[in-house]
This record gives sequence, C-alpha cells and structure tokens, in this order.
Amino acid sequence: MPLAQKLSVISGDEVNERMRRVPQWSLHGKSIFREYNFKDFKQAMNFTNRVAQMAEAQDHHPDIYISYSKVKLELSTHKAGGLTHMDFDLAEKINQIM
Repeated sequence: MPLAQKLSVISGDEVNERMRRVPQWSLHGKSIFREYNFKDFKQAMNFTNRVAQMAEAQDHHPDIYISYSKVKLELSTHKAGGLTHMDFDLAEKINQIM
C-alpha cells in the first residue's frame, strides 16, 4: 500500500472492519487503545521496550502510559488527524508479541 494511502484517515466502515481484526483493542474517538497487565514493573518495561523497537522500525509511535505493572497503548495518526491503516497495522503487530 502506498504511503499516502496509509496516511489517509480511513472511513467508519473501514474502521469497523479493521477493529474486527484487533478485537482486544477498543475504539475511542479518533484512536484505538489497549491496556496490558503484567506480573511486575520489569515485565511491563520489557514489553514496552519491545513495542518501542517495533514502533521505531515502523516509524509510527503509539502513546504509551505506564503505571507499575500496567501498560496502556493508544494509537492514532496525529499527522492525519485520525485513524489510518498504519494504526491498525501496528496494533496487529503488537498483538503478535503477546
């Protein structure tokens, strides 16, 4: 898929279709989010570091919130002003590391 198309905000129907492929994620306005719970801070940080490496490789960075053993990820393409294919592609990849 061309980068310009990946950076375009997707329609409501497309959002619904892509949400079916990442059922653990929730839709909230112009973003999707997921919360993870770990045994302890070390596990939470290991996961966060893996996500950070993946995000850097994709050049698409989630908002990450860490509270001891909880990690919340929020994805939205700020440059586009909403959800794009890049958000869902990264969510699918993050799901694969869990």
